[in-house]
Amino acid sequence: MKSVLISGFAFGALASEDWESFKTTFGKSYENREVEAYRKGIFETNLQFISQQNSQQSEYTLGVNQFADLLTQEWSSQYFGMAKPATSYGDAPYLGRHVASNATLPTSVDWSQKGAVTPIKNQGQCGSCWAFSSTGSLEGANAIATGKLVSLSEQQLVDCTKAEGEQGCNGGLMDGAFKYAEKTAICTEDSYSYQAKSGECQASSCTTGLAVGAVTGFKDVATDSKNDLMSAVAQQPVSIAIEADKQVFQLYKDGVLSGMCGAQLDHGVLVVGYGTESNGGDYWKVKNSWGPSWGAEGYILLKRGKVGAQAGECGILTAPSYPVIKKTSEEIIV
Repeated sequence: MKSVLISGFAFGALASEDWESFKTTFGKSYENREVEAYRKGIFETNLQFISQQNSQQSEYTLGVNQFADLLTQEWSSQYFGMAKPATSYGDAPYLGRHVASNATLPTSVDWSQKGAVTPIKNQGQCGSCWAFSSTGSLEGANAIATGKLVSLSEQQLVDCTKAEGEQGCNGGLMDGAFKYAEKTAICTEDSYSYQAKSGECQASSCTTGLAVGAVTGFKDVATDSKNDLMSAVAQQPVSIAIEADKQVFQLYKDGVLSGMCGAQLDHGVLVVGYGTESNGGDYWKVKNSWGPSWGAEGYILLKRGKVGAQAGECGILTAPSYPVIKKTSEEIIV
């Protein structure tokens, strides 16, 4: 009993110290003592979960981040934003299915190290993950085709794509964004900045970052095919949907996440590469849109391979797609 009391006291003291550090690090403040006490209780529960999971010596580790004072259910309701599709594809020209050729694939790819991925962005408390996944794949395809990396406006997609069936901060789909980009110029991030809320379309007064006609359509990637997705990612960053509504995803810090989520798609992200850890673990490198303080400076590594269901870790193999952009320069990124 004595040892239990001592360990409990030690954890309580540590949790109180960590709570104060957490508030300072992430600029947290609460409207009254009751609310703070409630949030501190959730934080302490999450802290225990982090400690328990990390003690199992998995390929991944968890850590305290800006979401550590949130219940998993409320976190997922605020920071996701995938809508359910009415049809399999949007009205952008469907240019066929990406199929891996017989060429040998590179052992690793990382477009974030090759000038085709913009810095980590933050969607805030707006269900606009679909817009960030879409701009990410458009930015990458454009950079590879033209040699110029231009940060594109998520806010334009949030505000201006109702006709394509998108719902702004209430969710959307990447194929609807590709449909819009095929017929409309996409603004630069600087000229149409992100507000984390839905507003009126202001696209007529922005600076063009991606011209009308640059996007010729999109391709999907064969479902449940690791090899085909590797082939597509070797070509350019690829938009995907995953299931992210798990506590391990909420508190992920680094390493290769494996066996901890299903395939009920609820979050749009971007695959920017793949590779193998020094310990032999194969992974996909995925760019998220929750800011650089989440995960591995905004990224997560997901197990590459069929884990459980054929859909792959977190459903990553279920619905990949990417836009096709005209090549306009010989100075392409390779």
